Amino acid sequence: MTSFRAILLSLLAAVLVTGCNTVKGVGRDIESVGQAGSDAIH
Repeated sequence: MTSFRAILLSLLAAVLVTGCNTVKGVGRDIESVGQAGSDAIH
């Protein structure tokens, strides 16, 4: 039972870390698009 709990926690941690990286990547993409639009206007 202990090894099952450890595997479950490891999978959960991996999913959370992957999710955070994805959100950061989307944030960078949106910021990049905003900067490009601002540069095009000025």
